Amino acid sequence: MQQDMILIIDAGSDKNAQLAREIRDLGVYTEIYPYSLGEEELSKLVGIKGVIVNGGVNGEGVVISDAIKNCRYPTVAYEYDGAAALPENDDERKAHLSKLVFDTWGAEPNWNMENFIADQVELIRKQVGDKKVLLALSGGVDSSVVAALLIKAIGNNLTCVHVNHGLLRKGEPEQVINVFGKELGANLVYVDATDRFLDKLAGVSESETKRKIIGAEFIRVFEEEARKLKGIDFLAQGTIYPDIIESGHGTAKAVKAHHNVGGLPDDLQFELVEPVKMLFKDEVRMVGKALGLPDNMVFRQPFPGPGLGVRCIGAITRDRLEAVRESDAILREEFENAGLRGKVWQYFTCIPDIKSVGVKDNARYMGWAVVIRAVNTVDAMTAEIEEIDYALLHKITNRIINEVAGVNRVLYDLTPKPTGTIEWE
Repeated sequence: MQQDMILIIDAGSDKNAQLAREIRDLGVYTEIYPYSLGEEELSKLVGIKGVIVNGGVNGEGVVISDAIKNCRYPTVAYEYDGAAALPENDDERKAHLSKLVFDTWGAEPNWNMENFIADQVELIRKQVGDKKVLLALSGGVDSSVVAALLIKAIGNNLTCVHVNHGLLRKGEPEQVINVFGKELGANLVYVDATDRFLDKLAGVSESETKRKIIGAEFIRVFEEEARKLKGIDFLAQGTIYPDIIESGHGTAKAVKAHHNVGGLPDDLQFELVEPVKMLFKDEVRMVGKALGLPDNMVFRQPFPGPGLGVRCIGAITRDRLEAVRESDAILREEFENAGLRGKVWQYFTCIPDIKSVGVKDNARYMGWAVVIRAVNTVDAMTAEIEEIDYALLHKITNRIINEVAGVNRVLYDLTPKPTGTIEWE
């Protein structure tokens, strides 16, 4: 069904994403477009009930472009340092937006995940037809939701390639195989490239070098698998809206370059399929739930692209990597049992490349120290430490030192961001 839409024009504000989220939370679909939006592109948009020109600092007031003036849609302009400003109080702003969107513009609150899924299934089928699509399926939230959407839309015309680089958390490759290969019946190509990646990483201690090796090798493995397949016309990606916004949208400054926004080669031989590119992260999770994906996949914590490779601090060795994987699994299990999953934003273990003296079986031995990190954050720009109950920390410590080979100490990282970062590398 056609959904009503509110158009936000970026006229220099840094509040566009926040405004879009607040209107979507009211049940009305919203998109952000640059101030340079032309009449031709504007004419292709459907369902527009109103336009918000969202400005930043402008002593002369926000200027509305000719394209917006000529479109004849109801339009308001907000200027954050001027008289036409949105209320700063959350409740007042929500009431103001509700009155504008529903009472003034007559929009219907028909933005929900069921309608989104139905629309995307129709759009995917229209774009792809009876041709074939290839997807790199990491097991992360975004690629998993894209896979489930594509399976619903085109079934066996999707091929998923899951590359296990040996740096995933305990049980993750098995979960991908079970959920997509068995339960959803996807065409799944599983590649165990553990030895290939770890051989490339042997002796490499500098974190950025490790990241580059892992990223480059992943592309090579994926390309090799893609060449084995015939008749692939489309490449699917788990691009989401924050990727686009952070990479520079309209007049917004780029925060960081995302590999799936502008990082692809100019001579790419595939047409892109990006069904969740207009969703925020929590909306992607809602789609995953609606599609029946398991909670431990849908609510998977943020996980770095290089995986455990940046939690095995310094040069990666197989025994220390396995200690990271096992200690992390214990931490996640105990946090789950204590009811902390979903209450703590991110938690993990890492092991620096240092050893200290310990005692085991009445003898001295040199072992590693496992570091536990647990943080809460809203935007990942700053983070505060989660204060964990000592009884729980003692239980986790006892399990790690007794169950994980080569470990003789457990430490708790109390450093906020800043000065620390969330990850150690």
